[in-house]
Amino acid sequence: MLTLEGLSLHADAVRTVVQDRELSHRGTEAVLLTIRLAVLPGLVLTLLGPGLGAAVLAVQLAGFGVYMGATFAPNHKGMPLVPRDTRIDFLSRQVLTSRNIRGGRPVDWLMGGLNLQVEHHLFPSMPSGNLRRAQPFVRAHCAEHGVPYTEAGLLESYGIVVRHLNRVGLGDRDPFACPFVTAHRQG
Repeated sequence: MLTLEGLSLHADAVRTVVQDRELSHRGTEAVLLTIRLAVLPGLVLTLLGPGLGAAVLAVQLAGFGVYMGATFAPNHKGMPLVPRDTRIDFLSRQVLTSRNIRGGRPVDWLMGGLNLQVEHHLFPSMPSGNLRRAQPFVRAHCAEHGVPYTEAGLLESYGIVVRHLNRVGLGDRDPFACPFVTAHRQG
């Protein structure tokens, strides 16, 4: 399903630029989206031809979706879900449902700053380069108010994601046991 996430993200970007009249730098966003969604694909199709060009664009878009999913999932999967109607303050809702990924500047670069998901949720319009500067203040504020601040290493967080998906998707069954084979096994 993640292979379609790239398409969804592009559609959301276009919808935002078209519909949000209050969007800062809307003209710049529109120009950059036009380059990304028309000029670059046109160039690829011209240089590689329609068949190979379409294949390259499809693989690139699918790869982008998987990459974005691999960036988003470790920050949220396996974290508590707080029902919308639950009375909880903004800070607690954002911090309890997000996990930061440790790893310093290399992980910042690899994940585009979205490894600092707690700070991103608290300050969504803050440039990702500033999230690391906000982190000590957020961590201290959470400690002062008794709000759990969750962090994990990159590989550790992927392990959490896989265990969570197995728990909710397989009901704690053996992830390598095929339900069809198990149901039809004789003897």
